[in-house]
Amino acid sequence: MTQEFVTHSPAETQALGERLAAQLAGGEVIAFTGGMGAGKTAFTRGLAIGLGAGDVASSPTFALVNEYQGRLILDHFDMYRIETWEDLESTGFFDYLESDRVLAIEWSENIEGALPEKRIAVDIQPGQGEDQRRITIDGWKGWL
Repeated sequence: MTQEFVTHSPAETQALGERLAAQLAGGEVIAFTGGMGAGKTAFTRGLAIGLGAGDVASSPTFALVNEYQGRLILDHFDMYRIETWEDLESTGFFDYLESDRVLAIEWSENIEGALPEKRIAVDIQPGQGEDQRRITIDGWKGWL
C-alpha cells in the first residue's frame, strides 16, 4: 500500500515519523530516499521520539550508524559514503538485519541489492516552497 503526505515544515515531517513509530513492532527496515537536506533525519528524529528514545537523532554521516534506545531499539544508518560491498560489510549491517530492531536507512539506494524485499520505503522530495515536502510511504500496511 502506498500513502502520500505533504508536510510544510521540519516539525511536520518529524511528526509523521512519530506517527509511524507508534505502529512499529520491531524488525522493520525503513529505507529512505531523497536528496541532501530532504528531511530524512527529521523523519528519523520523529521515529526516535515516537519510540520513546527522545529528541536524540542526528545524522550518522561520520559514524555510519547511531543507536537510539526506546520502546524498541532504533538503528539509524547513513549509507551516503558506502560504495562497495566491503564498505557495507564493515558497518556490520547484515547482523542488524537478523534482529528485532527498527532500522532507519538514509541513502538506501546505495545499498539497494542488500535491502530485504519486505521493507518500508520512504521517499522525501521537495514540494512547493522551501519547507514543503512530498513524502511517499510504500510497503506499510497500516494507516498513518
